[in-house]
Amino acid sequence: MPEQTDSVLQLACELIAQPSLTPDDAGCQAVIGAALEKQGFRIESLVFGDVTNLWAVLGDPTDSPLFVFAGHTDVVPTGPVAEWTSEPFVPTVRDGMLYGRGAADMKGSLAAMVIASDKFLEQNAQFNGALAYLITSDEEGAAVDGTRRVVKHLQTQGITPDYCIVGEPSSARQVGDTVRIGRRGSLNGRLRIYGRQGHVAYPELADNPIHQLPSTLAALTSTVWDNGNSHFPPTSLQISNIHAGTGASNVIPGAVELDFNLRFCTEQTSSGLKEQVQTIMEQLAVRFELDWSLSGEPFLTSGGALLDAVAASIAAASAIEVEASTAGGTSDGRFIAPMGCEVVELGPVNETIHSVDECVAISDLALLAQMYQDILQRLLGRTR
Repeated sequence: MPEQTDSVLQLACELIAQPSLTPDDAGCQAVIGAALEKQGFRIESLVFGDVTNLWAVLGDPTDSPLFVFAGHTDVVPTGPVAEWTSEPFVPTVRDGMLYGRGAADMKGSLAAMVIASDKFLEQNAQFNGALAYLITSDEEGAAVDGTRRVVKHLQTQGITPDYCIVGEPSSARQVGDTVRIGRRGSLNGRLRIYGRQGHVAYPELADNPIHQLPSTLAALTSTVWDNGNSHFPPTSLQISNIHAGTGASNVIPGAVELDFNLRFCTEQTSSGLKEQVQTIMEQLAVRFELDWSLSGEPFLTSGGALLDAVAASIAAASAIEVEASTAGGTSDGRFIAPMGCEVVELGPVNETIHSVDECVAISDLALLAQMYQDILQRLLGRTR
């Protein structure tokens, strides 16, 4: 498919050339919006704070099925530019690979999506349901004013997607060998244990909260939260930061602060975990405060029409058997799935994401576009 390869490559290069460090979209969505407008999509730019979001729809979004391509234009910082073989925001082709920040995560996927919908519409002047794009510039950052806010906007309009493909780089060794059918939830906690500040020479006049750490850490890290299930590993807690003291060597601190994260499976809820941690701390009989920040609840698409279409399209394009996985961190699928939507992540090989010399095989982008197009055909097409 040389024509499709050229089209995907050209668009991917145009997107990589924009230095869209999160949360700056840097004009990427204008490029995508212009391409989608030519396909007949209605374009809506939703700006919340410093974040730019694109909602593009073809057809009536209240019709069913509503299929959504979801992704992000923002990228992580480049790291030391001198360590790159070529400039990170100068798309460069070498030995069949496209180099540049965002090539794999996830401007390549966005380019493949846009070309896929174009080819699908060429063959389907009429199709079932509606087709949409939800694109943000706030996935790599705080993820507050991006997809999360757009979902709330859509809900006020009575719009509920049925199927969603997120273009995150899901594949391990070749495109389509792995798709993400869910992600663990992520709950961040900040624990402050209080004592009494004083002079180290007079410990009887103070209460050192650092000395409460061994029992606190033992209680938190030895707890078996659950045993996981057939789709998810057991819930785990990890301590990420500990801070105490004034910097002076002769002062007993008045408080110690711990940051921790719970990656949790569908056996748990965030509210249940909060209650459990609260109970553990109360049993330790220390003075404490807990602050919480929820990144997202776990989600799972264990079956259904979308997963069937994805597996069939991958098999048709590359004759490989797909592995359905819930491994990895979080994605914006966590905001879309609670709408009652089937969500699957399908994207390029993730070996170089967030690294120096990030790259993607050009042939993989064309293959990905073919898979996306076939998925649309299976779910929305009236003819095959």
